[in-house]
Amino acid sequence: MADTNGGIVGKDNPVATTAAKTTTFNSSGTFDPATATFDALVIAGGGGGGVENVSVGVGGGGGAGGFREVEDIPSPGSPTPVTVGAGGSGAANTGAVGSNGGDSVVGSVTSTGGGGGGGAPGARAGNTGGSGGGTALANQWLPEYNDSSTPTNGNTPPTSPSQGNPGGNRMNGGSNVSGGGGGAGSAGVIGGTATNPSSPGASGVGTGGNGAPSTYSGSDVTYAGGGGGAAQGIPQPQGGPGGGGNGGLYTPTGTNGTAGATNKGSGGGGGTNQPGTGASGAGGSGVVIIKEPAFKTASGMWSLDAVYDNVKAGTWV
Repeated sequence: MADTNGGIVGKDNPVATTAAKTTTFNSSGTFDPATATFDALVIAGGGGGGVENVSVGVGGGGGAGGFREVEDIPSPGSPTPVTVGAGGSGAANTGAVGSNGGDSVVGSVTSTGGGGGGGAPGARAGNTGGSGGGTALANQWLPEYNDSSTPTNGNTPPTSPSQGNPGGNRMNGGSNVSGGGGGAGSAGVIGGTATNPSSPGASGVGTGGNGAPSTYSGSDVTYAGGGGGAAQGIPQPQGGPGGGGNGGLYTPTGTNGTAGATNKGSGGGGGTNQPGTGASGAGGSGVVIIKEPAFKTASGMWSLDAVYDNVKAGTWV
């Protein structure tokens, strides 16, 4: 038989190209990888806001779930379990620390759930998590808040690999304002300042990557905003961009903290101990978005020309 196949005698099989593919998991499931490696955006569930039940107490905002963009994750085989972390529950107005969000996992990559916001009974400091929960604050005239020390900050999130930022503290001598939860883009804001102790404990700014929205979904989307800390008698503290819940207010009518955005891993807003209202917001659930590159296949023999071209282009599977 004549050599008509670039050095291989036999049928010349056409090369088929499989297009790049993006798969989004808004809840846990299984993934069937078609490539040896893949990239993924892995966001854990956000932490719930806390509630402080002492005097006119206000709870800290929940921290955002861990945010990770990882390239070249080795395929563990098919099927691959995918876990999407649930948001942590908020606290009732009887007082409690918010619950941490659930971890999100795919292959060798784990993002840690966001830390619950501080509250009492429990701990006034926010919980440790992907991003930290904000610190709660009771009335400034309580003896434990009349010294010169600074209460514990929300947390120090995982740094290897980095997933988020600490929750905000509250200012000594400040009015009834708690710290916001940390977000993927920045730490939670401290509740109260030296010049304006009644400033709101707004949350950290939750943005993807290095302070920029993520494009994994095919469009620019901002994820993982921290929850705002609750406050008394001032404009409602805002959650961080990226779906963070707003903090509640202790006012004559009272408002609850609001929930973090679903499938963005955002923290819930802190609440107060005001009777009838004041509960904090739950954290938002996470998301896992997987991207597989385009690849080429053939049903039979490859020509030497095709092998050479694909090896040179880095598309040989």
